[in-house]
Amino acid sequence: MSVSAELRDRRTALEEEWARWVPGSGGPHGGRPPVRPEVAESWARSLGTVDPLRDSAPVRDGGSVHPRWSGSVLRSPVDALADELHAVADAGFVAAVTDESGTILWTAGGRVMRRRAELVNFAPGGRWDEQAMGTNALSLALRTGRPSTVFSAEHLVAALHGWVCYCAPIHGPDGTVLGVLDLSSTWDRSHPLAMPTVRTLASAIEARLQAGNAERRPGAKETDAVRLTCLGTAGAARGGRPLRLRPRQLEILTLLALHPRGLSPERLRAALYGDRPVTASTFKAEVSHLRRALGGRIASRTYALTAPVACDALDVLRALEAGDTDGAVRRYGGALLPRSDAPGIAARRAHLEVAMRVAVLASDRPEHALRLGELAAPDGP
Repeated sequence: MSVSAELRDRRTALEEEWARWVPGSGGPHGGRPPVRPEVAESWARSLGTVDPLRDSAPVRDGGSVHPRWSGSVLRSPVDALADELHAVADAGFVAAVTDESGTILWTAGGRVMRRRAELVNFAPGGRWDEQAMGTNALSLALRTGRPSTVFSAEHLVAALHGWVCYCAPIHGPDGTVLGVLDLSSTWDRSHPLAMPTVRTLASAIEARLQAGNAERRPGAKETDAVRLTCLGTAGAARGGRPLRLRPRQLEILTLLALHPRGLSPERLRAALYGDRPVTASTFKAEVSHLRRALGGRIASRTYALTAPVACDALDVLRALEAGDTDGAVRRYGGALLPRSDAPGIAARRAHLEVAMRVAVLASDRPEHALRLGELAAPDGP
């Protein structure tokens, strides 16, 4: 079955399930719904306050959000990444940034997609929190503090059934959610690379926020902090700008981040390639490219990072070590570099998965197990 046929079948099934929930029947009747638990729970919360047949998002403050955007801490990092955000949007998406309330402050996209988005008020001033627009990716990301995808009829409002949306929350240096970065397109453009893209861009915004926070501290020097995302997806940013790294270079960066004392050339090579015959020049070329991308932050004799790298896997491990299961579950985005077959990555992936399962099994909060189960399920669009 072609991808488009699979998407069409999925959309049809969701439309049928949506119809069972919405028409004044008070909810579904019989059988387990073919929707994710977080979507079903959001439907149940939203049906009492949101009309599924409304045609667009309500407007906040008369629709003028220019003063809010001008004074937002998100404006500077978003402006710095404008080229990357516009490039992604021009590929058939609408990009949007909201504040912590779910009000859109900024958008980018081609003329056709922006015009479609404006029809449902997916535009500056539009309110997209759950109380205003029911189930959507922005509201879920704001509510959970985690990346979220909502496809077609998973949206509560019927006017959004032609869309697919990918969102990642934007966290401030203190961990609070400052807003959401969203990439939206028509349902037939659903693509597995959209979520890794939005997560990498959100991480780049967070890195710039972190750098700006460091520069504002008394005595702080200018920084171009590096942030690595390796749970569920893979990407890195330096000084808020995404780095163009090949998969092997991301594996090297991940291994060095997880081994702060460094690795000998022999150990790093074995962790990457195992018993496979790879020339020394190939191995050294990968390390050299990564060193240049990081501004020289890899020591030569023992390969080690010579400056801190913010890493989501390290954040999870630190939370687990501190007994903070809720924090670990909130930060855990999925398996460590799930597409990597490097022996060293596979070993650390298994270690982290076991540690997460042990912590969740010991937890008395069922939502921890539900979240881990969602991440272990097959990926959606």
